[in-house]
Amino acid sequence: MVLTVFLLALGLMCIFEGLLMALAPARLEEALRILMSLPEDTRRMIGMLAITTGGILMTLGALTAG
Repeated sequence: MVLTVFLLALGLMCIFEGLLMALAPARLEEALRILMSLPEDTRRMIGMLAITTGGILMTLGALTAG
């Protein structure tokens, strides 16, 4: 069960990443340029916020699943 959920989540992440690259490659390059212009501490904070948000969403999903 856990492996199945992990593979589904990984597959969904790959789909979203692939859609971004396939449908808007110029916008992706622009976003990467903006990210590179930010200080390292700011990029680290964005990463930590993304991890925290993902953890909260996973917890909510697990709680609602049963």
